[in-house]
Amino acid sequence: MNRYLKYRWEETRGDNFDDWGFSTWYSETDEELYSLRQIEVYDNGNVLTYDEQHLNDEFGFLAEKSIDIEDLKESNTLEISKAEFEEKWSTLKSLNRK
Repeated sequence: MNRYLKYRWEETRGDNFDDWGFSTWYSETDEELYSLRQIEVYDNGNVLTYDEQHLNDEFGFLAEKSIDIEDLKESNTLEISKAEFEEKWSTLKSLNRK
């Protein structure tokens, strides 16, 4: 069964897009917590999305490692509903998708 997660990343990117600010990430994961789809929403309003049809581009990539369950317990990660994830996936305009 898939899980849906939301977490706040309180660090900048550390690359050419560092001025985008901090970000909120939404992830749809499989049972082993590997990302199937991910949404990155930056403080400046930019949005990036990744999935199996769009694994990477000049801005970033779909997470390749599974999410560590211990990291989830210690972070500000929230489990969200599939409906909330799908609403974000379908309504947010992604900078890296046409």
